[in-house]
Amino acid sequence: MQLTIRQLYDTMYQTMGPQGWWPADSKWEIILGAILVQNTNWRNVVPALDQLKQQTAFSPQRLHGLTADQLAPLIHSSGFYRNKSKAIAAVFNWLAQYNYDLTHIKTKLGSKLRPALLNIRGIGAETADVFLVYVFDVPIFIADSYARRLFNCLGITSTTYQQLARQVKLPADFSAAEAQEFHGLIDEFGKRYLQSANAWQTSFLAQQHATIKLTPITT
Repeated sequence: MQLTIRQLYDTMYQTMGPQGWWPADSKWEIILGAILVQNTNWRNVVPALDQLKQQTAFSPQRLHGLTADQLAPLIHSSGFYRNKSKAIAAVFNWLAQYNYDLTHIKTKLGSKLRPALLNIRGIGAETADVFLVYVFDVPIFIADSYARRLFNCLGITSTTYQQLARQVKLPADFSAAEAQEFHGLIDEFGKRYLQSANAWQTSFLAQQHATIKLTPITT
């Protein structure tokens, strides 16, 4: 059986049900989590988020008021805390220029939003795309490590984030909510079925192959 992106999404959703990822109560918490989870697992992020919540209640103004040196000990559990503290400080400094108005940022920057995010210290392609999908509600594909493993299994070969992002584009009718759900489905599928070759063979997608028009992401 060959699958389009829409059919792949529908198959995963119908089989696995809604995943409800990203775990956060606000856009500000999502921003923090997306930075803190870089090069680590979510288990190490939780204590850092707890510390930040105690200190700032995830208020963007209070987060902006903390220097990188003040942030570093609060996020120690996430690893690479010096670089991540500088990234958090840079992001909230950038947000402050727009009075933390996410809707205004999205409207003002439009197609220049992704390049603007990539220009912020410590924000790479994956984190920028997480921001677009979960913070700014832009329906694009997040080509993270589980996505690369899945699409390699389905015949779309890539070794880097950029390679898969160029090859996979969401259908025009995908909503932001579906883009978020698709990311969650892929990550949950990865945890269940992409830890080993044997696990993949037991999955409901093992005998199915993707048919995807190879077009670059439009930014």
